Amino acid sequence: MLTLFLPLLLAASPAAADPAPRLSSAEARMAATVDAEYERSVTLLERLVNQNSGTMNLPGVTKVGAMMAEELRGLGFTVTWKPLPQTGRAGHIIATHGGAPGTRRLLLIGHLDTVFEADSPFQRFVRKGEEASGPGAGDDKGGMVVMLSALRAMQAAGTLRNANIEIVLTGDEEDSGDPIAVARADLIAAGKRADVALDFEGLAIEEGRDMGSIARRSVNDWTLTVTGKSGHSSRIFSEAFGDGAANEIARIVVAFRTELPEANLTFNVGLLASGVTAAIDASGSKASAQGKSNIIPAQAVASGDFRTLSEDQTQRVRTKMTAIVARHAPGTDASISFKSGYPAMAPTAGNQALLARLNVVNRDLGLPAMPPLDPLKRGAGDISWVAADVDGLVGLGTASRGDHTPDEVVDLSTIRRQAKRAAILMSRLSAEKR
Repeated sequence: MLTLFLPLLLAASPAAADPAPRLSSAEARMAATVDAEYERSVTLLERLVNQNSGTMNLPGVTKVGAMMAEELRGLGFTVTWKPLPQTGRAGHIIATHGGAPGTRRLLLIGHLDTVFEADSPFQRFVRKGEEASGPGAGDDKGGMVVMLSALRAMQAAGTLRNANIEIVLTGDEEDSGDPIAVARADLIAAGKRADVALDFEGLAIEEGRDMGSIARRSVNDWTLTVTGKSGHSSRIFSEAFGDGAANEIARIVVAFRTELPEANLTFNVGLLASGVTAAIDASGSKASAQGKSNIIPAQAVASGDFRTLSEDQTQRVRTKMTAIVARHAPGTDASISFKSGYPAMAPTAGNQALLARLNVVNRDLGLPAMPPLDPLKRGAGDISWVAADVDGLVGLGTASRGDHTPDEVVDLSTIRRQAKRAAILMSRLSAEKR
């Protein structure tokens, strides 16, 4: 789908036609500042990584929040720590910088937490040249360092002074608190105030080429519950006993596989169990069943998720799934429930225009244009909560590999080019009238 507008984006970006850098004196100073403060940025990244901030390590997330608050206050931001005990999570950083009235308001998004909890053996930052391993070194502590490096460059060049910027650093991006409406209320409110949202999660690279990200898919959870008539297995498929719960849940899952597929949709069954009794526990991570080979199963359960590129697609898929479930086999009953996770960030015209603006920055830095990344290659993220209200870009953070595993490695060199891109883009956008 995105390939349809790729030629338009490249045509709109002078990078392909005129590679000559066109930086103003202030922008040249920003680029020089990023380079001059590179080792400072790496040192800060090491400090952040060495403080564990697994989502459920609430004191650790709070400490990383305090580190970031100190850096942001030094740049002239008013910083608030928003504790969220009612969601079972540490809280968020909300930082604001007032600038010239009537100019575009920017929202910068990142997250303090990682997937590596306090008991993980993966705890320390280890640098090897222009790479470093460590928990959250790329996702998302590297992204927060890029954000700070760009803001310091703007301060040095004088462009931060008049910029209207709000920053939200969530403390539970990797495992959102509940109720989600409370956990994301501040971010959603910030999105409604903003004119542009920039998400400092990881830079995507394909075949050596930096990619622009203008879309993220939704996450929607589903749970399927099926009942049937139990009895001796010799009576299966009879008029009196019907198909049994196991055959009915199999019918439904196969129908999902054959009838649901469409562009930009993925569908997964994560857990499935059937027997005389069957259940999924309260955590949603374990299924159990009891039965015998000669007893028709009376219960079956399954759970999973599906991911879409727009809210229209989400509703369409829900309707299809509900209709499939309703076609009960003889002697069975079934129901499906849905729980919305992250909404979709669709590849809107506004997002495409922002990528075109970023590609002008790339041209002026002498960098290649960034084509749009296929959204099937990005997971869900916090920017999706504001996507309905504001144009946005994703992927302004560092490039890394092995995210969410003990093999996470960040490409430190990407701090330089990502911070330069961000500083210049933010300076240009924040100087424009609303």
